[in-house]
Amino acid sequence: MTAPSLLAVLAHPDDESLSTGGTLARHAAAGARVAVVTATWAPGTARAAELAEALRILGADAPRLLGYADARVPLSAPGRARFCDVPLDRAVGELVVQLREFRPEVVVTHDAYGGLTGHPDHVHTHRVTTLAVHASGLERLYPEAGEPWRPGALYLATHPHSALRAWAGHLAPRSKTMRTVPDEWISATVDVGPWLEQKVAAVLAHRTEVERGAVPSLIAALPASGRARLLSTEWYIRHDPCSVAAPRTELTV
Repeated sequence: MTAPSLLAVLAHPDDESLSTGGTLARHAAAGARVAVVTATWAPGTARAAELAEALRILGADAPRLLGYADARVPLSAPGRARFCDVPLDRAVGELVVQLREFRPEVVVTHDAYGGLTGHPDHVHTHRVTTLAVHASGLERLYPEAGEPWRPGALYLATHPHSALRAWAGHLAPRSKTMRTVPDEWISATVDVGPWLEQKVAAVLAHRTEVERGAVPSLIAALPASGRARLLSTEWYIRHDPCSVAAPRTELTV
């Protein structure tokens, strides 16, 4: 059976590989349509080119770049606003266009904490995506964005508390506060071991991040066993959009 079409909406080039790379490769290998919307960095930059290579490795479509500036790197999109500063209605409308054009069955984005590092762009991408997934199915919202489309499910890429032991030794020395969630919040634990080689290759395709000592550089420095320990599992929280056909019920406190 073909896996459901999947659209990942993430903040930066490399987030798709680090957070969801195995899931993207798994769906692509099953014959599903797979694409990634990246909120920051402009076309023509080195990181945009690295993103294209990473997506090719994972079997996903060409990049879909919103082209805004990284909150901490103004030169990521010269002359454009930081994604965090874009009016919310505008950002949601732009993402609704992407959703209605691609028409995914499943959408994936960052969790409400912004993943392990809590980067402000991750947190804002979460906000924009959850609003856009709901708005995309409502015909009176953003009518200029195309025919309404309601994805079947929204999943938030996350890490449970139990994963902290594996990551703490790598991020703690860099003064990174790690944001994890209770294990019982996890809706889907995905074994991406069979696609680990692709995932690692996609992470390492982000050469700029490897060279500047960001998280991909940690992966580059690890032996195969360490890479497997950190990257062989991906975790998600299911966040269901409001259903049009929800049964009638009374509100209770």
